[in-house]
Amino acid sequence: QVQLVESGGGLVQAGGGLRLSCAASARTVSTYSMGWFRQAPGKEREFVAAISRSGDSTYYADSVKGRFIISRDNAKNTVYLRMDSLKPEDTAVYYCAADPFKSTTQVRLGDMKYWGKGTLVTVSS
Repeated sequence: QVQLVESGGGLVQAGGGLRLSCAASARTVSTYSMGWFRQAPGKEREFVAAISRSGDSTYYADSVKGRFIISRDNAKNTVYLRMDSLKPEDTAVYYCAADPFKSTTQVRLGDMKYWGKGTLVTVSS
């Protein structure tokens, strides 16, 4: 069983930035594709970004492309999401997810094996 714990959320003004972290409980997560998803109030959860096992391949939702960067440090069992130029519509609970079988592009489908409990990001206008 892999546990994922997100951190780094908070309140930020529009145009600002935050860095989210996702710490995994098991070293085996370094062999998993990982992703970030978000769920805004009253909306369904949506894909944000994905990263391959080695970190050399990434994939982004169109809505965050050019503003968000996903990265990972396998030595620390941690995945990051750097978010810049934040907009009020980025307000959501952000979830980290991991899956040992999915490719980077398959992560966007959302059917991941392991999920964190989320961290809230609020962007004020």
